[in-house]
Amino acid sequence: MARRKVSPFSLSFLDIMACGFGAVTLLFLILRHDPSPGDQMQHAETTLLQEDIRYGEEQLVQLRNSLREEEERLVETRGLSRRVLEQIDETRRELSVQRDPEQEIALLRRQVEEARREVAQLEASSGGEQVRQFIGQGERQYLTGLKLGGRRVLILVDASASMLSDTLVNVIRLRNLDEQQRRNADKWQRAIRTTEWLIAQLPADSEFQLYAFNTEAAATSSDSAGTWLQAGNRDHTSQAIAGLRSRIPTDGTSLLKAFAVIPHLSPRPDNIFLITDGLPTQGATAPRGSTVSGQERLRLFEAAVRTLPRQIPVNVILFPMEGDPAAASAFWQLAVHTQGAFISPAKDWP
Repeated sequence: MARRKVSPFSLSFLDIMACGFGAVTLLFLILRHDPSPGDQMQHAETTLLQEDIRYGEEQLVQLRNSLREEEERLVETRGLSRRVLEQIDETRRELSVQRDPEQEIALLRRQVEEARREVAQLEASSGGEQVRQFIGQGERQYLTGLKLGGRRVLILVDASASMLSDTLVNVIRLRNLDEQQRRNADKWQRAIRTTEWLIAQLPADSEFQLYAFNTEAAATSSDSAGTWLQAGNRDHTSQAIAGLRSRIPTDGTSLLKAFAVIPHLSPRPDNIFLITDGLPTQGATAPRGSTVSGQERLRLFEAAVRTLPRQIPVNVILFPMEGDPAAASAFWQLAVHTQGAFISPAKDWP
């Protein structure tokens, strides 16, 4: 028989090779490929060291910044200390120089003369007119909260019979006396002094008008109704105050008549001062009966307030009257709503 040819890639050879590959694959699967516990510990320590290094670098940057700020502060402190030392040295040199008393007196005299010349120049530039002065007693020349500014200021003074005294009994007693005694009544004199103080505090370049009212309202300066007076004109202020001093408190109170003068002033006032002692006792006409209740007086007050033009501050100076408890609250609300001020001064003011 012919000999069979042997092939290296026979079926048996392929079987052997397949078995060998299978054994290798099985060994690969059986053996562990995870890192050992020692390797894991080394990796964790490395991570912690890297974090410590990063934290240390951040702290180093912050320390460098703080050091730079401290160096800048140190430079500033050295500069300030140098200036302080220079000022101390200069002060010592000034103190070490002894001035002649006669030279000091001569210097003061020259300063006084310069001040007098400046005052004379100011008086000459203002036409020689001076604002009215008012000197009160003690330290009562103050009034907190009043807005004394304004280009045109209207002052309304209550000249009714209640302005003779704070009590009804004294009002009845005083109104039966002669005219001179009524003019000299303490409460009326307080109202006059308060008015004079207000006029004295007005800016010299402002204008004013002074009205006295009871059942009617009239300007205290003759022939000046409806016109404005110059606060810096001594004649105008003196005539207005003299006209008020000549008035005698009498009759009732019509706040409506007082507010009725506002539309007749052109241009209209931008600040109003109201000096009174209580709620009105009549409106446009006299009351029917001989007495007026508190509720009726409050209604008369509200009716008068409704006639006020808007956006004009009303500053109220109240001399409280016996038997009129609602007056303070009503006039306070009027001052608040008009953005003015409300005060009830002490008897020794101003």
